[in-house]
Amino acid sequence: MDVLNVVITLAGLCFLLWVLWGRDRFRVRPDVRWYLTGYLLMALRVVFTWKRVCQINDLSVSYRPNMRSIGGGFVVRGESLRVSAPRIGWPMPTRDGIRLRVRLRPGQTPGPFLQAGEAFGHAWRAHSVRVTSPARGWLEITATGGDPLGKGEPPAEGPGVLLRAEVGRMETGKRWVIDFKLIPHWLIVGATQSGKSTLMTRLVTELARQPVALLGIDCKGGMELSLFAPRLSALATNRSQAVALLETIVTEMGDRMGVCRQHGARSLWELPDSVRPVPLVVLVDEVAELYLTTGAKSEKEEAAACATAMLRIAQLGRALGVYLVVAGQRVGSDLGPGVTALRAQLGGRICHRVADPQTAVMTLGDLNPDAVAVAQAISPAEAGVAVTATETGGWVRARSWLTTAEDARGVAHQSAALVPWLPFLHLDDGRGGGEAA
Repeated sequence: MDVLNVVITLAGLCFLLWVLWGRDRFRVRPDVRWYLTGYLLMALRVVFTWKRVCQINDLSVSYRPNMRSIGGGFVVRGESLRVSAPRIGWPMPTRDGIRLRVRLRPGQTPGPFLQAGEAFGHAWRAHSVRVTSPARGWLEITATGGDPLGKGEPPAEGPGVLLRAEVGRMETGKRWVIDFKLIPHWLIVGATQSGKSTLMTRLVTELARQPVALLGIDCKGGMELSLFAPRLSALATNRSQAVALLETIVTEMGDRMGVCRQHGARSLWELPDSVRPVPLVVLVDEVAELYLTTGAKSEKEEAAACATAMLRIAQLGRALGVYLVVAGQRVGSDLGPGVTALRAQLGGRICHRVADPQTAVMTLGDLNPDAVAVAQAISPAEAGVAVTATETGGWVRARSWLTTAEDARGVAHQSAALVPWLPFLHLDDGRGGGEAA
């Protein structure tokens, strides 16, 4: 009876705040609306349905009663079977859901609870439920009341922090940020209309406002990256141009090593501002086009040269201010051993909906196998949704902000004055590569 009184009191207070604060403000602050209305309802559903859901999904532990046989074992006497669900605490509120700590019974493992995520979601009327095991013997269940990756308004435009790009929102409610200083090289995969191009557009739009050099390789004739032609320092539109551009970048990296040695610096960021070269971001769209060949000797040589140059950039680029973003619809070992070696150097992984399981395994399997199944479960209706590996070794679902082609062109023209002068692209000794953007 005391619990019922507490619930009624809390519900009355929430209704009173809802009336006094105004319904219009709830539309502006959905997080406050959730704290005052949705949270309490979901918390009560969790508490009152927990034991029943555990019993139905075989998540409870049955203890044998103390029984005594009588008459040769044909008649028994004892207590009824006892079924105990794991212990839970009170669900704690998050920005758009609840977080529940579960203490497992002896002998229980997290596996069955991971499979019961859908059952929890239906019982609690949650949009999604995620089960993790932060420590031995403990589970943490996170449920969201609404779609945290729903389409929303991107943040206001601005130059931002150098080599950091806010590209969307994660399912945790936090900003989705690609930080090249933290993770220097990235692999982005996704099938047609999965959101890969949207993410790339948003990423380049954010970087275009910063004092960095953007170098593009788009072997689909430049159909994607030519959108940013006024802002690019160079754009290679076929494999021959890509080979020349990549080899030029590798040579520039050697020159930067000499500058660092001369000043006793271990990286570009330890150099004085007066001599520090501009950071380079190399954008590679549709990486498979660099590796696929018809069997001709010249094509094999070009593919091998591309693989070697990109691998060297990925291995040495971080300390020299050269960063690599590799995107494609398909990434698999069938493209050649160079792809597997390159994948190992790309610490940042983003996987949209893919057409073949091997691409999801290639992208996320070596970092977090659990994320592979989550990536393969992304539906065609969830355009822009991706699974990305985190710096802590976990994974999270996220959705990129939509940037229209018109807005992208506008940013490219507005930031054209930021295109830096790169002497190594304008030499006459054969080192220059790619088309001047």
